[in-house]
Amino acid sequence: MFIFNSSIGKKFIQAVSGAFLILFLGLHVTINSFSIIDSFTGKFGAADGLFQAGCDFMALPVVTIMVPILALGFAVHILYGCWLTIKNIVARGGVKRYEVSSKAAADSWSAKNMCILGIIIIGFVCFHLFHFWAKMQLQMFIGGPESNPYDLLVLTFGAWWRLALYLLWFLAVWFHLTHGFWSMFQTVGWDGKTWFNRVKVIGVIVATLICVMFAAVGINAFLQANFLI
Repeated sequence: MFIFNSSIGKKFIQAVSGAFLILFLGLHVTINSFSIIDSFTGKFGAADGLFQAGCDFMALPVVTIMVPILALGFAVHILYGCWLTIKNIVARGGVKRYEVSSKAAADSWSAKNMCILGIIIIGFVCFHLFHFWAKMQLQMFIGGPESNPYDLLVLTFGAWWRLALYLLWFLAVWFHLTHGFWSMFQTVGWDGKTWFNRVKVIGVIVATLICVMFAAVGINAFLQANFLI
């Protein structure tokens, strides 16, 4: 099939799976940000807090059934990204950094290091799954005791070194998203000079909002764990 055999088709798959993951990150960080609101309303840790309501929503069967689809999206994006990188290296006869057609991409540090950034992100995804998913959604699947989401926040981010590692992870995600966002639109043909510049700016804004919100959740939980409770 064209979509699997052509270079454009493979990049299209990468772009679509990347768009799916950006939407997930947006939903994920929105729900996590409810914990910050709970801090200002005095409901951090409360059963009727917004963050608890968000976690309860994510536990609904109609949402839980999306977990395998999300895992498939991650797998496709990761495997295709690695495959395309290897194919690029082989085609050029050696290790030459991520090649793209536009000079703006060629000058971008994140564009040249997408594979390295991806590896860092994968490692921290596993780190994150151990801290949260394994103690919440996984327990629903196996019938084990679910952990309180507020307790997991303060337990995970209460240690300064874990907070520091997560902040580094969010920085890597920012670099990955700033390139991936406009690259996604370039793949589907929005690469004209006017739209290219606009999409790059929008990509920076989206990536910054997502990563700053994630960082704020971690910092807020650190403060709750060490200074405010």
